[in-house]
Amino acid sequence: MRRWGCGRRVSMRLLPRSASRLFALVIAASTAFVAGATAQPRTSRAGGGRTVVLIVADGLRWQEIFTGADSTLMNSAHGGIWADSTALQHEYWRARSGDRRAILFPFLWGVVAKRGQIFGNQDEGSIARVTNGMAFSYPGYNEMLTGAPDKRIDSNQFGTNPNVTVFEWLNETPEYRDRVAVYATWNTFKDIFNEKRSHLLMHVGFDPPYSGKLTPQQEQLSELYRTTTRLDDEDNYDAFMQIPLLEFVKSGKARLLFVGYGETDNWAHQGRYDLVLASAHEFDRDVEQLWSAFQSMPEYRGKTTFIITTDHGRGSGLVDWKEHGVDEKGSENVWIAVMGPNTPALGERRNVGPVTQAQIASTIALLLGKDFRASAPGAAAPLPILK
Repeated sequence: MRRWGCGRRVSMRLLPRSASRLFALVIAASTAFVAGATAQPRTSRAGGGRTVVLIVADGLRWQEIFTGADSTLMNSAHGGIWADSTALQHEYWRARSGDRRAILFPFLWGVVAKRGQIFGNQDEGSIARVTNGMAFSYPGYNEMLTGAPDKRIDSNQFGTNPNVTVFEWLNETPEYRDRVAVYATWNTFKDIFNEKRSHLLMHVGFDPPYSGKLTPQQEQLSELYRTTTRLDDEDNYDAFMQIPLLEFVKSGKARLLFVGYGETDNWAHQGRYDLVLASAHEFDRDVEQLWSAFQSMPEYRGKTTFIITTDHGRGSGLVDWKEHGVDEKGSENVWIAVMGPNTPALGERRNVGPVTQAQIASTIALLLGKDFRASAPGAAAPLPILK
């Protein structure tokens, strides 16, 4: 994700997103993935063979999550759009914010928010924020995965993470060993999860998606990995990653899974608000497809929790929406959604908080019946989601 210093990006020549999505959809169709039901199970005790999936849409603002598309950015002057603004408004604009957000994120608002909980609507007194004081990616991911900020991590090029994530901690236990995995578009997750030390199963960036003897469909996707023009060498396309991710879920190996989507941040840094909306909408579809995959399998149905969030916010207004960090006010504000068998259906949480990104690590452990803070006493307490 072309990140450096405090998270700024350099401008680059773009491969049309529609082309990469089309290629991936062709592959997805050829693999004939069958989605299952999306029924929500009843609440039950934490632990006991549960599965947790942490899903992150990089740099996706709380403003779009809770109020939908911003009309002031749906133009070429401030939103850099290439598409017909009339068509864009027809697709994503509605007079009421509740209707706008439901159009942009139908699964998040039609299923997750109704059957789970969502924090972070600043307009409703729900505060969710980062505590690392930097509001860009590596510090944010370290905070949510280890339960605490680390002032030493002040760059996206920091290198290997000295801190132990909740993923590594759980992977060291007999119950979860070799059943903890990371699928993400940004190759810096190799450092964030300290791949060499943690020995987590990882598929990130443009690393080849398969090994060994491949099916014709796998050969085709591997060829696209090798030959597609890249936005940069650090970050893959969400659509490409989705295919091996769904295949991994179907293997039944996962008990704890991290999924990192990057396009929402990439297109914002490029100043393309039309593609921010398109990638945000596709992110919602990808999450729905992932949920259906888990719910279609007996070993996961009724036992799986999704935690859905972002690593940082962004600035606001006609210019600062493109960037994030200490210079862009509001970048510390995030959102967090949770849905699963242990999470009461409290919907949109109002007048609550602040909750923090740092609480996610202990929440993951709690939902799996573990106490992360016993090993990491500096980690924040779990989110207030359980009765």
